[in-house]
Amino acid sequence: MTEHVQGSDGSGSGATSFGVERDPARVVAFSDAVIAIAITLLVLEIRPPHDTSHLLHGLAALWPSYLAYVLTFMLIGQVWANHHIMFDHIRSADRVVLFLNTLLLMDVAFLPFAASVLAEAFRDGHGERTSVVLHGAAFEFLAILFNVIWGYVRRDRRLLSTTIDAAGVAAVSRRFRLALVWLAAGTLLGALLPVLGVAVIAAFVLYYWLPIAGELAGATRGRRRDRRS
Repeated sequence: MTEHVQGSDGSGSGATSFGVERDPARVVAFSDAVIAIAITLLVLEIRPPHDTSHLLHGLAALWPSYLAYVLTFMLIGQVWANHHIMFDHIRSADRVVLFLNTLLLMDVAFLPFAASVLAEAFRDGHGERTSVVLHGAAFEFLAILFNVIWGYVRRDRRLLSTTIDAAGVAAVSRRFRLALVWLAAGTLLGALLPVLGVAVIAAFVLYYWLPIAGELAGATRGRRRDRRS
């Protein structure tokens, strides 16, 4: 059963058993801030060489840190981009969305640590398998949360906006489900061959910058309907 709560601006905002449905703008703003902090902290894990008498060699020896930095930075960039893709089509957020998004941000805040472990393991030559699994599992958990949030908001379209039609919803769903399989494959391969696991996850970054054709078409049709109404 749904009731309506009068907002301070006089407008009505929906309320359900999961709490008042709020404008997701503040959710996106807070998420952007957390993601920005996490992505900035990555560079702090790259520590300059202590021995400056052989600086070039010391800088070259930091290649595991550069690898972990670039890979994790680009993956967090994907998280940011997909978060916006998802919330561009969410009309309102209830407490379930807020809770799930909080879990997502908790995982994002963990990523600089996972990147540091990955760099340290490849630098020392020990624990590479475990570090790749840890790193991959952190992003796999994010993929799970993206699917759970999207699955929840798309149910009966109660929380979705009119900027996306059924074909667009299906296109976004397919992309999010593929992320589950792709990252899981990279993580499992990393448990056997760490370098191969990292390569599979790196390929994920390249593919996921491609636009979601069905989602874009749905958004265009939705905007046209909004202008006509």
